[in-house]
Amino acid sequence: MKKVQLLATLLASVLLTIPVSAAELRIGLQDDADVLDPAQSRTFVGRIVYTSLCDKLVDVNPSLEIVPQLATDWKWSDDGSELTMNLRQNVVFHDETPFNAAAVVANIQRSQTLPESRRKSELASVAKVEATSDYQVKFTLKAPDSSLLAQLTDRAGMMVSPKAAAELGANFGNKPVCSGPFKFVERVQQDRIVLEKFPHYWNAANIFIDKVTFLPIPDSTVRLANLQAGDLDMLERLAATDAAAVKNDAKLTYADAIGVGYMALYTNIANGPRADNPFGKDKRLRQAFSLAIDRDAVNQVVYEGTSVAGNQPFPPNSPWFDKDIPVPARDIDKAKALMKEAGHETLDIDLQIANNPVQMQMMQIIQSMVAEAGFNVKLKTTEFATLLSEQTAGNYQLGRSDWSGRVDPDGNLHQFVTCKGGINDTKYCNPEVDTLLNDARKSTDNAVRKQKYDAAAQILNDDLPIIYLGHQAWIWALKKNVTGFIPSPDGMIRLQGVKKS
Repeated sequence: MKKVQLLATLLASVLLTIPVSAAELRIGLQDDADVLDPAQSRTFVGRIVYTSLCDKLVDVNPSLEIVPQLATDWKWSDDGSELTMNLRQNVVFHDETPFNAAAVVANIQRSQTLPESRRKSELASVAKVEATSDYQVKFTLKAPDSSLLAQLTDRAGMMVSPKAAAELGANFGNKPVCSGPFKFVERVQQDRIVLEKFPHYWNAANIFIDKVTFLPIPDSTVRLANLQAGDLDMLERLAATDAAAVKNDAKLTYADAIGVGYMALYTNIANGPRADNPFGKDKRLRQAFSLAIDRDAVNQVVYEGTSVAGNQPFPPNSPWFDKDIPVPARDIDKAKALMKEAGHETLDIDLQIANNPVQMQMMQIIQSMVAEAGFNVKLKTTEFATLLSEQTAGNYQLGRSDWSGRVDPDGNLHQFVTCKGGINDTKYCNPEVDTLLNDARKSTDNAVRKQKYDAAAQILNDDLPIIYLGHQAWIWALKKNVTGFIPSPDGMIRLQGVKKS
């Protein structure tokens, strides 16, 4: 153990050699972000960076309530077909161009029409967006969509400079221009993303940090060693095994919040030639794989009891969880029977995972568990952004990744499993599921929506294009001289009110 700690400390000293100023906040990320364009990106860490870089029309507070940001208030029409928003005035983008209703229209249309955009399914219900005055916009919907407001709390609602977006097109991520509290300075892939305080930010009086540097450090041991050595001020996704050490360190502060997302395995059902294999074609094999996993044991061993076992896109304590489909107990005999029924005693599977030690430990345990049912799993590690791009391209058989979660149930489900979903890397397509999830979007009655989600859950639990494993708590660690941070269930790092003494 001492050798491991010494190695981590040495690695930390090598990784971080840039001098730290008192006004700079250095944040250790578990992964590197993908493209820094809200229309194109999909990584969780990208969202963390955006929280400092790009304001949205609306935000989420720690109670998961939707609150104003660039929109000051909003109103639905009686039939739910129109959403009208009043906008904050005297806001400028980082290039000093004005934020107004025309800018909102340009942003929404860009997310709908940019060929590379991943926001199309999130905004699919929007038939038209128009400026009804200089600081008011109206969304006219194809059909009522109760999830739209929640979509606007995330990347679909992030506002970028229309001028910069028009000039840079698909290359906007190389030099993003937004309207958040910090503006872009530089990025070195796999090394750092640097932002500095934007003096003309509309809420600049509540920003006390001059510079933010995000550093991707996939190894959780190294990430913590950097914090302990003083080379980081804060880190996200502290390993659960290190929680006690942080709590007992007088120089550090521990913070956590139960997340709204999930951990899952994605099966290549119909995404190119690599989908042509028994596991992608026969749901009985996927059912067997799921039954061979002891989710509670994984939670205890890997996450020290801080995560929750799960089998749906919503945690068991969520009102959207279908209690008629409880988290399955491990059943090797049934798993073997399903394997035999599908014509296999053994089956080779390539499983792609991110190169961080916590996921590696988790998947090594699951690798051992499913081996007892006859699955020979080969683990392939890669950098996280590469993993996602490979899944998008269909260059995978089975992939392991997390979803950070959304406040509305639609955000945890629709874009992943509908036929034309923006992040449907499995290419699973079931018209009945599409109908149920589209109908759930149309209703503003949560009881009606719950019926639709439950019906979809029954189908998805049988087809298993996505095998859900559980739900993590977000865990942060900070130096004692960093104050004012408020943990949120969405896992974001909001720097309003945060100070470094």
